[in-house]
Amino acid sequence: MQSLIIKKTEETPAIILNPVKGVFQFVATSWPENAQNFYTPVLDWISGYFGNSPLKETIFQFRFSYFNTASAKQIAKVLSLIKDFSSDNNVKIKWFFEKDDYDMEKEGRRFSAILDLDFELIEK
Repeated sequence: MQSLIIKKTEETPAIILNPVKGVFQFVATSWPENAQNFYTPVLDWISGYFGNSPLKETIFQFRFSYFNTASAKQIAKVLSLIKDFSSDNNVKIKWFFEKDDYDMEKEGRRFSAILDLDFELIEK
C-alpha cells in the first residue's frame, strides 16, 4: 500500500499516512472550502489500510492549530473510523496542543469523550 501524502496549504493540513511506519499525521490548520471532499480520500485510505493487514501498532498524531466546524465533522469521522478498527488493532491516538491553547486541548478531550476513545493529550 502506498503512502498518502497531502501537502499543507493555507487552508488545509498536511496529512501524512505512512503504512510502512504506521504513523499517521494531521498537521496545521483545517478550513478547506469543501471539507467533505478534502477528507473523503483520507477516510477511504484509512479504511483500506485497516482492511489490508495493518501493522501491529498504528499511531495517529493530530497536531491541529485550528479547524473550523466543517472540518471538525470530518475529523470526527476519521476518529469514528479509527474507533471502528481499534477493537481489532493496536491503535494509539496522540492529540497535541500548544501550551495555553485551551480550545484545542478542550477539542481533544471532547472528541475523546464523545467517541469513547482514549487519547494521549500532549502539551507542547
